Amino acid sequence: MSMTDTLRLTQTVQKGGCAAKVSATELRQILGQVKFPPQKSDILVDGSLMDDAAIIKINSELALVQTIDFFTPIVDSPYLFGQIASANALSDVYAMGGTPQTTMAVLAFPLTVFSQKVIADVLQGACDKIAEAGATLVGGHSIDDDTLKFGLSVTGYVHPDRVWSNAKAQVGDHLILTKAIGTGTATAALKRSEVTESEIKAELDSMAQLNKVIHLFNSDELSAVHAATDITGFGLSGHLVQMARACDKKFVLSFSKIPKFENTFKFLEAGFLTKAHRTNADYVRSEIEVGQLSNVQQQLLFDPQTSGGLLLAVHPSQSASMVEKLKLTFPFTSIIGEVKTASDKRLEVSL
Repeated sequence: MSMTDTLRLTQTVQKGGCAAKVSATELRQILGQVKFPPQKSDILVDGSLMDDAAIIKINSELALVQTIDFFTPIVDSPYLFGQIASANALSDVYAMGGTPQTTMAVLAFPLTVFSQKVIADVLQGACDKIAEAGATLVGGHSIDDDTLKFGLSVTGYVHPDRVWSNAKAQVGDHLILTKAIGTGTATAALKRSEVTESEIKAELDSMAQLNKVIHLFNSDELSAVHAATDITGFGLSGHLVQMARACDKKFVLSFSKIPKFENTFKFLEAGFLTKAHRTNADYVRSEIEVGQLSNVQQQLLFDPQTSGGLLLAVHPSQSASMVEKLKLTFPFTSIIGEVKTASDKRLEVSL
């Protein structure tokens, strides 16, 4: 394939964005065969509960947040791909209640296929998004590879006593979601050339938006956040089940409250799906009760998000004021459910 001005990045890869993740089921099976190094006493959060990032305590006032995320192109525009991949990686720090400080780039690309301009545009998109986050790019690593892959390793700061993990939701908490669901099916339509980037602008803008929320809240509201995660490749259902497991609770959702994009159901009904829709469904099948939901409605729960929203478990006394503030920046913000005592199912979804 020669390099032209009409090169579409999504046509150079089989899978794109967070839908390219190894399935959650397969990942657990692989990790179950690995003997990990002994845990150090200064590590406050590790990967045992499938949290979004690691937390390492430095002293009584400071802890480091560490994460890494990269994937293949989910959009055709190199600049936009760099923005989305960066927003997605930075999101893991925000999901832990942290503030990004430094980043390092992870880049693979075919030297003989892509021009330097394509790679420069990816990196420029990343740099502009990193700057928007108030962080900086301090280095990275690149290799010549068959397909384009890009992402970031991110280090952030957080106070050790104000870490948002996925393991501390309390019975009665309201579940707040900050972004609409539906980027997986929309980008599947893009890859199939059924839509253009301009026709799914809302989804692309959402993926490029930073999950920067801490500055929006006062101290009482921040203290009301008991647990958090971000919704990415395992879909809304997968990440909620992981969070419910970590908390040993049950989450009850109202499907009608789940925000979605204008064309999401149209895309799902047209069959614009990815392999991740199936593997995400398989991952949660034994732990989810979907009641009267149709097959298409269920696919929304399994839709693999890239750079999706934050899911916050919040004390009900503060949830309304927090939603009001979030809506100014994240207009799709909604209370989609609440936390209940654990039972035989981790997630229950009613109409």
